[in-house]
Parts: sequence; structure tokens; C-alpha cells
Amino acid sequence: VLFLAYFAMQVIYARRKYKISPPETKGHPEFERTFRAQANCSEYFPIFICLLWVAGIFFHQGVTAACGLLYLYTRLRYFQGYAVAAQGRLGPLYASGWLLWMLVGLALAGLLAHFLWP
Repeated sequence: VLFLAYFAMQVIYARRKYKISPPETKGHPEFERTFRAQANCSEYFPIFICLLWVAGIFFHQGVTAACGLLYLYTRLRYFQGYAVAAQGRLGPLYASGWLLWMLVGLALAGLLAHFLWP
């Protein structure tokens, strides 16, 4: 939640800096990148939380927590890279996508182990 609040605050600062009033989403390119980065991170947050929760309960809390922290770090790097230049988002985007798939695998492994093996 702190990450989402940080991203939202960055959009507010960019709105003030470039004098772009809500509900406008067009304007200075730096504002548009910041706004889009915040929206992208917010869109993936529910998926991340659900996967983190299921993997943590059914697989292993420590491994899941490590993946979750790495995911948050890559999303922070994604946000910072995207705010500077659109190309700056690609490396962290691929890393965060890989971590989400890893959480999917952990959640599935945990669920299968829980429900199929006594």
C-alpha cells in the first residue's frame, strides 16, 4: 500500500509541476509517463496481492515473502525508469513479470500439494 501511495503522490507532484488539473491525463510527456507508470502499477497490484496471499498460505511464507519483496523492488524500478523515459521500464517490467509467473507457480504448487496429497 505504501508503494501505491508513493506512486499516487508522484502523480500529484507531476500534476502540480506541469499545471495539469484532474481529470486531464494529457500534457507534458514526463507527466504522461508518470501517470501511466502509476496506472500500470495499480492495475497489477490486485493480481500480485492475490498471488502473494495464496502462495504464502499454501507454499512457503519465506520464499513467497522474498519473491514479494523482489517484485515490489522491480515495480519501484519500473516506475522510476518509466517516469524518466519509456524505454527505462522494459528491464524491470520483464523482471516483475517473471516474478509474477514465479508466484503463480508457487501458488499452484502449494494448492496442488494441499489438495491432492494427503
